[in-house]
Amino acid sequence: MTSAPVQPPFRDRDRPALGRGVSTLIPSGPGTAVDSAADRARAALAGVRTVPVHVGVLEAAVVLLEERARISEDATERAAAAATVAKLREAMDAAAS
Repeated sequence: MTSAPVQPPFRDRDRPALGRGVSTLIPSGPGTAVDSAADRARAALAGVRTVPVHVGVLEAAVVLLEERARISEDATERAAAAATVAKLREAMDAAAS
């Protein structure tokens, strides 16, 4: 009978560096200028690089964000959703050209 070799315990130092520094790019928490989800989303969008996305995904995101912009009671959230919709529509128009 054979058994699998014993794996050493997983340590933080064994983890890839993926995700390190995200808090620098998108600060959050009390005392920062980025406290709300809308603020964090806006900061994340500012750091996004260009990647290919199927237009159907953009269309679905537009529908969801338009609804969020319409029903949200938070003015910052409404503004972030509307700005994101504008960017998504711009991307769809550029892809269609």
